[in-house]
Amino acid sequence: MKNDLTKFRNIGISAHIDSGKTTLTERILYYTKRIHAIHEVKGKDGVGATMDSMELEKERGITIASAATFCNWNDYFINIIDTPGHVDFTIEVERALRVLDGAILVLCAVGGVQSQSITVDRQMSRYKVPRVAFVNKCDRSGANPFRVVDQLRYKLNHNAVAMQIPIGLEANFQGVVDLITMKALYFDGPQGDDLRVDNIPEELQEQAKIKREEMLDAVSLFCDELTEAILEERVTEELIMGAIRKGAISLQLTPVFIGSAYKNKGIQPLLDAVCNYLPNPAEIQNEATDLRNGNGNIILTPDPEQPLVALAFKLEEGRYGQLTYIRVYQGEIRKGDTIVNARTEKKVKVGRLVRMHSEQMEEISESQSGDIVALFGIDCASGDTFTSEKIHVTMTSMHVPEPVIKLKIVPKDNKSQVNVSKALNRFSKEDPTFRSYIDAETDETIICGMGELHLDVYVERMRREYSAEVETGVPEVAYRETISRKAAFNYLHKKQTGGAGQYGKVAGFMEPGEEEYVFINKITGGSIPRDYISSCDKGFKACLKKGKLIGFPITGIQITINDGGYHPVDSSDVAFQQAAKGGFRQAYERAKPIILEPVMKVSVEGPTEFQGSIIAGLNQRRGMIISTSEDGIWSNIEAEVPLAEMFGYSTILRSATQGKAEFTMEFNKYSPVPQNLAEELKKKYQEKNEKNQKKN
Repeated sequence: MKNDLTKFRNIGISAHIDSGKTTLTERILYYTKRIHAIHEVKGKDGVGATMDSMELEKERGITIASAATFCNWNDYFINIIDTPGHVDFTIEVERALRVLDGAILVLCAVGGVQSQSITVDRQMSRYKVPRVAFVNKCDRSGANPFRVVDQLRYKLNHNAVAMQIPIGLEANFQGVVDLITMKALYFDGPQGDDLRVDNIPEELQEQAKIKREEMLDAVSLFCDELTEAILEERVTEELIMGAIRKGAISLQLTPVFIGSAYKNKGIQPLLDAVCNYLPNPAEIQNEATDLRNGNGNIILTPDPEQPLVALAFKLEEGRYGQLTYIRVYQGEIRKGDTIVNARTEKKVKVGRLVRMHSEQMEEISESQSGDIVALFGIDCASGDTFTSEKIHVTMTSMHVPEPVIKLKIVPKDNKSQVNVSKALNRFSKEDPTFRSYIDAETDETIICGMGELHLDVYVERMRREYSAEVETGVPEVAYRETISRKAAFNYLHKKQTGGAGQYGKVAGFMEPGEEEYVFINKITGGSIPRDYISSCDKGFKACLKKGKLIGFPITGIQITINDGGYHPVDSSDVAFQQAAKGGFRQAYERAKPIILEPVMKVSVEGPTEFQGSIIAGLNQRRGMIISTSEDGIWSNIEAEVPLAEMFGYSTILRSATQGKAEFTMEFNKYSPVPQNLAEELKKKYQEKNEKNQKKN
């Protein structure tokens, strides 16, 4: 199939937790004959789903790391990335969507559009990824796919159009009616292998006609020829499919399909939809920055004759060294080729080229534009661009959210200490949202991540994969400091030590800003020479690492310098850095610094009977209720709650709702902490400093 890009599809499967992504991927692999037996995510046979290869994933029944595979459907070649649903592993979804051309948004027929559905949809929109929606679990009690289509419209603002209607629902779910062919599809056999096409049941014919008319009205907007054909009553399946494809690729239409992955129903038509309605690599425009030509943008073409451009989007430590997943955007890559890392400008040789099927790999000799493959033994970072020697371009990397939670870890013995160091190096390289550092004052190892589960998984992986036994402290919130008003500075740094001294003077003001840090130069008349402006910037930046209130980083600050002074002999880079630091300290105290805390967007879903106790529990945690909705038996509560109040919430929620409710949370914003809590945090910081001073 070399060079026939029209038959290529690169897709991701994304959804809210427990919507059935991995189960759906398992069925896709079975029907495309990549696997010959179906295993369940929480299966009793002890095998587990193909795409959950990590022991922790099998035990917990959740996807932790995204996994890549490939399959053939009819004469199409499909690369698939199965992504986690839990928000703590959001970087896995982020980097997968960065390199994919299309996606399946999986929704639960009972839960509908849930909190994490909104998050993954936002990520798809960020990278302009066309999608089809699949309403799963139509066999479950309370299933209502039409309600989910409505939610897609008003919650996600999609032009969602049902392509099928169900034949029965809940325990009576038997199959679907295809509104394009106007035929009933049944999935016979114990594994749903036998696709039976039949006439639409009499009781559904009227509903099918109404829904088909709604569908034609929506899709005809994308094809004038189809509009004419509807008026002249000469509509063909090809015209309808062409219009749907045009709407989906332009991100103006979301075709919705229904089924039950667990009950093996509705998967084959979904695979047809992936091939018919999602774009091939040639239909997506990708850009790179030309580093040799004034950093202008160039359009990449998926042409094998062009110089190579590929993006490393995911790293993994394999049995044989580092495994680097790459997406080839332009040119070809072959075993034995010499390629260049655009960031380091180092040349590397392609030793092994493989295609991944979960943790299994298949050796290949070459890969073409539009493909997703993996390299072995190449040292690089996540987000690096690889090119041939003829060009020097780089692609934009993925969006990486900042960690919001910290945890102290203490190795139990010397052997564990060495292994912890190895583990931290590897995990930090693989996962950009996982960070680690040594606290300069306490000499303790601190790990940072996106949530309790995120850090819990990495601590468990240290124990299992590195035999590193560690004790953990209490999770800490990643607070920030900022200023609340404008303040001026005028600082002279002067030092005479015999010989050349140090002299630097800076004046200006700091004020609250929208971004993390902005430096503005308004020096006129050469009061500070141009060579020393960057020195001032460096000095100010150095002060942002640690605030004076509680020792956390400073954010949301804009600094303007408008005057200063220098000495022809004693002024230097160091002198102006020190002057900037002095000026920062001078103004920071005057600018009324305050403490900020991460506030999480929390979504709690549970039976309506417990709604009152759930809301009361969130209010006790300084939560602000944003919205509540219910559909008879089930309620959904959206709230904003400070992260500091959410530790241990899962246990309390379970006991308050007899284990029937669940919640998800993701970082929302930083907000000022209440005055009483701010005083408490300052007091703790002072006590910690005093204790460290006594030690020293």
